[in-house]
Amino acid sequence: MPNVKSAKKRVKVIATKTAQNKALKSNLKTVLKKADLAIANNAADKSEAVRYAMKTLDQACAKGLLHKNSAARKKSTLARACQ
Repeated sequence: MPNVKSAKKRVKVIATKTAQNKALKSNLKTVLKKADLAIANNAADKSEAVRYAMKTLDQACAKGLLHKNSAARKKSTLARACQ
């Protein structure tokens, strides 16, 4: 346990950021699963689901949750599967 005031604050800040990152990653996984399910079922709104998934991937990349090449690879895979 930290003794210095600034170290105590860092523990609190890191806990908050960890919770935010965990929530965002969980949401990203959910969106990707929904897009995959829409593609597999050939749903009428599959292009909308894929577009939203790509947007979410871009946001995750911008926040530093994903590497840019990883996000690009996932987007490419989604685009190919949607056709």
